[in-house]
Amino acid sequence: MALAVREQHAQWMGKALDQAHRCPESDVPIGAVVILDGQVVGAACNRREADADPTAHAEVLALRQAGQALGTWRLDGAVLVVTVEPCAMCAGAAMNARVGTIVFGAHEPKTGAVGSVWDLPRDRAAHPIPQVYPGVRADECRAVLDDFFADLRLPGSEE
Repeated sequence: MALAVREQHAQWMGKALDQAHRCPESDVPIGAVVILDGQVVGAACNRREADADPTAHAEVLALRQAGQALGTWRLDGAVLVVTVEPCAMCAGAAMNARVGTIVFGAHEPKTGAVGSVWDLPRDRAAHPIPQVYPGVRADECRAVLDDFFADLRLPGSEE
């Protein structure tokens, strides 16, 4: 990957990290942005707990916002940038929205559907197939999650 592309992805990941830091305290801090023609057209954090909505993942909310801003569900050529590898629902939503690229930070070994557990974007039945760039600022993205979950554990509890 060209240096300029890596630098652009890292910059956009900073915007997704900003969203993760805005999550309500009750929600796992995951942030997502949708970029089109270099501009943020959708941005959100995870709100499942705050909204009592199982679909209120950062990716879905950012995609919804982008669709509303652009007046279309077709996000051809857009880039979805998310701090954590999307789950099956979010990967499917991105593909249904026809995003051209998925960029993510930390891998998700339990529910990741962009290479870890499943690989929906590379499924031979998938159409269109987005480009995927994993591991962008992964250490920073993982640290946000680790801090959140460390605060939930009681002193002396086992992981």
